[in-house]
Amino acid sequence: MRVERWTLAAGEAEPLAARARELTAAGADVRDAVAAIVADVRGRGDAALDAYVERFDATGGAPLRVAPSELDAAAAALRSDVRAGLEVAMANVAAVAGASLGDDAELRLPQGQRIRVRELPVRRAGIYVPGGRAPYPSTVVMGAVTARVAGVEEICVCAPGAHPVILAACALCGLDEVYRMGGAHAVAALAYGTARVPRVDVIAGPGNLYVQEAKRLVSGDVGIDGFLGPSDVLVLAAGGAEPELVALDLLAQAEHGEGTIVAAVSAERALLDAVAERLEAETEAVAVLVDAPSLDEGLAFAEAFAPEHLELVGERAEALAGRVRRAGCVFVGATGGTAFGDYVAGSNHSLPTGGAARFASSLSVRHFRRRMAEVHIGAAAPALARAGAPIARAEGFTVHAASMEARQNGTPR
Repeated sequence: MRVERWTLAAGEAEPLAARARELTAAGADVRDAVAAIVADVRGRGDAALDAYVERFDATGGAPLRVAPSELDAAAAALRSDVRAGLEVAMANVAAVAGASLGDDAELRLPQGQRIRVRELPVRRAGIYVPGGRAPYPSTVVMGAVTARVAGVEEICVCAPGAHPVILAACALCGLDEVYRMGGAHAVAALAYGTARVPRVDVIAGPGNLYVQEAKRLVSGDVGIDGFLGPSDVLVLAAGGAEPELVALDLLAQAEHGEGTIVAAVSAERALLDAVAERLEAETEAVAVLVDAPSLDEGLAFAEAFAPEHLELVGERAEALAGRVRRAGCVFVGATGGTAFGDYVAGSNHSLPTGGAARFASSLSVRHFRRRMAEVHIGAAAPALARAGAPIARAEGFTVHAASMEARQNGTPR
């Protein structure tokens, strides 16, 4: 692990945070390659998809879609402790997701019209589950359970490699539409559909640079959860924090590999010295240790960095939880290791990365639902026409004005 030790000067949080982000900026530009794959799958459908699956997914000639019997067999063969853990994760994610559902509302406005605001789930969603360094059954849970609680009727999973533990998680989540594919071609198939892969309304899930660029490219044609790139964690530590636990949490996040950045910020120099001594691991992640002049300046650095995961450790740091505005998820206290959030805490582990926590949120039912107004004008038409027609004419839309004024003398049948 490469360890950087920096000193934060008062008022320099923004430029230092930007410097930290630059340490793991994406290297290769994959935009042209991804655009070519997406265009090919969109144009040629299954013929292109089969070529890319054979080239990139190493399915060994197995059918693209996993048979339900294979899912059931994977669930039956799952180790009992893994199954029990997944069931805890499923229940907790469902409980947190359910707490986010909104109720429909209806109101009557002064002119007499009635507006009903309805919240509706999308009909079909695709969950992308990475298959690179290791299988991620937890990503199946985070995506599929949240979509199910949101009310999505049809949920499919793209699982490159179709690892048995992934298939078992799909079976436990009640999913039987699973495809052995990944990469940009899988995203394109979900976004535009082929003869064998029906298109979806929303694509959610993390993935490599090619997957994220493909999501970015298709985002005008399908909903996406965000651009989930390399992972990161920032620990803001005060006096009383245990260096061993801080280092362990940094090393745990470093397991995500290339592009990952882990950071600890503290006004306690001795604490960071102790953490630095424990950061010995063979990993492609980068660790940044920042000596801050004060805890408030440390928080300013955290806000500027906008981490995917923020840990507040030590009594004085924990007291700052209510002031945090820019983080994907906040873990408060010595027992609040980020790893709990990755699996069983109930919060979702699909979080905004790369500083996107300034404006983006974790995966939630909101990504699978949409708000829609149902409008009943009724007897309000004359009053609304008198108000609306002059505005339409001021904008040059004379037919808009005529459309409203045609209703002034009563509602046509």
